[in-house]
Amino acid sequence: MAFETHCFSLCKVLALSFALFGLVSVGEGRFKGFRKFDVVQDSSHGAVSEELWFTQKLDHFNGGDSRAWKQRYFVNEAFYKPGGPVFLMIGGEGPANPAWMKEGTWLTYAQKLGAICFMLEHRFYGKSHPTTGLSADNLRFLSSRQALADLAHFRTVMGENRGLTNRKWVVFGGSYPGSLAAWFRVKYPHLVHASVATSAPVFATVNFPEYLEVVWRSLASENADCPVLVRKASDTLAERLKDPKTFENITKDFNLCSTLQIQSEMDSAYFLESVAGNFMDVVQYNEDNRGFEGVLGTNITIKVLCDVMGDASLGDPYTRYVAVARLMMDTFSVKCLDVSFSNYVRDMTNTSWDGPAAGGGRQWVYQTCSEFGFYQSTDSPNQPFTGFPLDYQVKQCASFYNISAEEVAEAVAQTNEYYGGYDIQSSRIVFPNGSIDPWHALGITADITAELPAVFIKGTAHCANMYPARSQDLPQLSEARDHVFLLLQQWLK
Repeated sequence: MAFETHCFSLCKVLALSFALFGLVSVGEGRFKGFRKFDVVQDSSHGAVSEELWFTQKLDHFNGGDSRAWKQRYFVNEAFYKPGGPVFLMIGGEGPANPAWMKEGTWLTYAQKLGAICFMLEHRFYGKSHPTTGLSADNLRFLSSRQALADLAHFRTVMGENRGLTNRKWVVFGGSYPGSLAAWFRVKYPHLVHASVATSAPVFATVNFPEYLEVVWRSLASENADCPVLVRKASDTLAERLKDPKTFENITKDFNLCSTLQIQSEMDSAYFLESVAGNFMDVVQYNEDNRGFEGVLGTNITIKVLCDVMGDASLGDPYTRYVAVARLMMDTFSVKCLDVSFSNYVRDMTNTSWDGPAAGGGRQWVYQTCSEFGFYQSTDSPNQPFTGFPLDYQVKQCASFYNISAEEVAEAVAQTNEYYGGYDIQSSRIVFPNGSIDPWHALGITADITAELPAVFIKGTAHCANMYPARSQDLPQLSEARDHVFLLLQQWLK
């Protein structure tokens, strides 16, 4: 499963989803591939911003539960002008990255509009620990609804304490936090004046094969043969995984940490998904400007991967697929590739805050099992990979949290019933999305009304409009940023 992300993945764990951003307001959502569990490469890259702490309720929906905890937040008052608006960046499925208090499009808007800027870390991520561990019983308090109530309480108390109650509050978020930005405006319209919901998947779905369909189209936009070659390579690898005689060579090819063992379909699916994750991650963040966050690998683009896949001098498509894996390992300084599903289960069931998946993997996959689904399966024929079907994804919910497939489906239905899915009834929410980004398949890409506009940006990836501007940005990306600013300017009059 991947989103996130980092904008967040929707990352990496089941095929999950948002790619857990490297920031905190841009979900990344994928926990696979060579960045497994590494939600933030360097959360303090070039940024020094004081950590502040807010007293938050553990359970907003039980008046008889008085337990409280400390939630991390950041403030930037550099651009504030008395009477100006309040900007709130919503944290997501990873640590809040203070780099966003120094750079990013939202600060450009803040400077022009005289806004004070807050960023609130999401409960159960980063340093915001509501409970002593990550047991399934504790994770009952991790949900988008609790997160929205956190935001509402923060907005109320901060408004009272700082004399900002009557100011116009604008919320920002990308990927899963983009969804939260939209839902905050929908569910708490008296507290939120406007929202910028970037790359926001607003429709929950158990099976999300459309993600990989967009990956196919995005690869094909660079070279029509590219996804065809990827599919041939993936098929070849899947066939070889059925023959133990090939395991020694596969171990050497991919520089595995231990000799390959395939004892179940889960073992095979995990390996195939891990390797496919290289392409999924690169497509999701293609040519973005995440370098300021301290994120590695931004030089690896769709073009780079397709050039490798198209290089016949390297050998057959399988050999080129191996070359891509090696390139990614070198880029992320990975000495060997761990594709052991049993090791993955061990990591994901570690309930300690010091555990290998506590950076966001265990928590985000729990949210997919208990709220969203978003499982990026290979169930569609119109995508470039093979071997990790929906059943493989959903079984992990039972293994990690004792949540059955039926319970996942019911939870997803309840999410859409509660938030409305695509049928959003509100105003002053703008929905930017990129055409390269696989997450746009679950987002708003056409205007709902004049007060609920979409900004669909051709040729850009996940959360691209949120990152700092640079000279090589596509004209339509610059225009999208300007358009969002004009909307804010209009809505804040």
